[in-house]
Amino acid sequence: MDSQGQVEPRVVWAVVESGIGPLLLAASRDGLVNVVFHATDAVRDRAVERLASRFGTEPVEAPGAPLLAEAIRQVEAYFAGRRRDFDLPLDWSLISGFNREVLRELATGVPYGTVVGYGDLAGRVGQPGAAQAVGTAMGANPLPVVVPCHRVVESGGGIGGFGGGLETKRKLLALEGVLPEPLF
Repeated sequence: MDSQGQVEPRVVWAVVESGIGPLLLAASRDGLVNVVFHATDAVRDRAVERLASRFGTEPVEAPGAPLLAEAIRQVEAYFAGRRRDFDLPLDWSLISGFNREVLRELATGVPYGTVVGYGDLAGRVGQPGAAQAVGTAMGANPLPVVVPCHRVVESGGGIGGFGGGLETKRKLLALEGVLPEPLF
């Protein structure tokens, strides 16, 4: 319950503008649980429906909820170039097993402005040779940007894939100084 004796919603969400378009941020009582790219009305509605199904309760739009407000503040600071790391509690309940292990390593072991190869990341979690499985984990990342799957690239120098689209990945890597800013 909150300070007025009201039951707090189990999942809250908001859409925030960013340098890569609108992002839906969702938080549970345990932490930030989901970040969704290109959060137009239709994408937002599908994401909220998936969260409702997963959590068994209707998510509530509440950008002022404390955890969500802090996540919004940090995301805005990141895109403004004033923040390099996110300091938020994360709810990992939307991912499990190998994928969770890989994403946790990514979140703690690949700092701002650096990249790692899919195979290198597989080796870091004790699964050398599992580069393709790492790619699958990146595609399943429920917390992109905050858990920086854009920092994972091909070992031969290619940019690799990205759930938010390759242009979005390029913009994020340019923001972090890994790639040059696009000319236009």
